[in-house]
Amino acid sequence: MKFISIHHGNLVAADRVVAVLNPQSSPVKRLIQTGRDEKRLIDASGGKKTKSVIITDSDHIILSSLQSQTLSKRLSDGAPDVITEDEDDE
Repeated sequence: MKFISIHHGNLVAADRVVAVLNPQSSPVKRLIQTGRDEKRLIDASGGKKTKSVIITDSDHIILSSLQSQTLSKRLSDGAPDVITEDEDDE
């Protein structure tokens, strides 16, 4: 399983991510509020401004202080911010 860093020491399972969204649009703001009301919201922004919203296959909504483009690149590259389970054993 691969994990990507979403900032402030938080990781998300890369294969569980369905979408990375910009939080500025009205539909995404409503989605965040719905997630908050239904207890499906995870705020991983570390108290910083939310710059991206991650939607998972379990319908959880994760807020991050990283730009959507940065997270998208990390998801598509498998760059240095990707951690695999095997690395944990070293």
